[in-house]
Amino acid sequence: MTRIVIDAMGSDEFPTPDVTGSVMAAREYGVEIILVGDESKIRPVLAAQNPGGLPIRIVHAPEMLTMEDKGEELAFKARHKDAKNSMAVGIDLVKKGEADAFVTAGNTGAGWLTALFRLGRVRGVDKPALAPVFPTASGSCVVLDIGANPDCKPENLLQFGIMGAIYAEKVRGVKNPKVGLVSNGEEEGKGNELVRAATPLLKSSGLNFYGNVEGKEVIGGKVDVAVTDGFTGNVMLKTAEAVGKLILDKVKSEIKNGGPLALLGGALVRPALGGVKSMLDPSEQGAAILLGVNGLVLIGHGRSDALAIKSAIRLAKQTFESGMLDSIRAGIEQSLKK
Repeated sequence: MTRIVIDAMGSDEFPTPDVTGSVMAAREYGVEIILVGDESKIRPVLAAQNPGGLPIRIVHAPEMLTMEDKGEELAFKARHKDAKNSMAVGIDLVKKGEADAFVTAGNTGAGWLTALFRLGRVRGVDKPALAPVFPTASGSCVVLDIGANPDCKPENLLQFGIMGAIYAEKVRGVKNPKVGLVSNGEEEGKGNELVRAATPLLKSSGLNFYGNVEGKEVIGGKVDVAVTDGFTGNVMLKTAEAVGKLILDKVKSEIKNGGPLALLGGALVRPALGGVKSMLDPSEQGAAILLGVNGLVLIGHGRSDALAIKSAIRLAKQTFESGMLDSIRAGIEQSLKK
């Protein structure tokens, strides 16, 4: 049985969404759940879910990392060997082999740093990258990095391409995924210095390299993996989320204020709008996977609800059972020999 650690103190409304989503996942996916956090806060929420004989246990961690933790203080809390915060305790369970994956909806930077310090990097990976899945016209696209590494070197983008392609193939089920390099123009030679320097590395990598892609090609479904630095990727992510929400809100407003015919039309298109909303809903994916650390770590949004936590656990189970981590180790190792 796959064992998933949940940071029960992660979400903005902790521990209710974290615990509720975990119970839902244990019932539906047949996974063992380890809830890490303040036991006095977790236990009553868990009892209210009537977990019965589900394989769920609590590991007490009296402290937590928040958005207020920054700089040297955060680094100390993330790396100290006797750290008692829920992220450190949970990730240590993965490191010791007592769990197969760790899921948090807490501070993204804290999750990234704690995983990096406590698990270390896959050999040959300089900078682990966050890799969410964007909805596209033809399905989905893995985009990395989306914020962990605002400053990158060409070699980092090559590593992102290798890891993203393995993730797309092993977990997303995409055969020979097409890898694109995010740029401000499709033609080779376009882009900033980083993009131009990364192009020959990706072309000679053995990946199914599509070439440069603009944002519209990513959303248009031209590639299965889009590689970029964390600064650009984060802008893409936040813009895509905002545009998706704007469109849905505008459609709802026009229907509501458009009179009887608009309301009738809205009733007729409601099923279709529901499908679009589901496609754009971050809770359907649950979390972004952190690729490049020596263990499975998934980081969700602070606004995660129970469905998002449940979805993140499903993704964690899927990723562990796919053997993706071993494939990434082998893929990076092979790239070092070239």
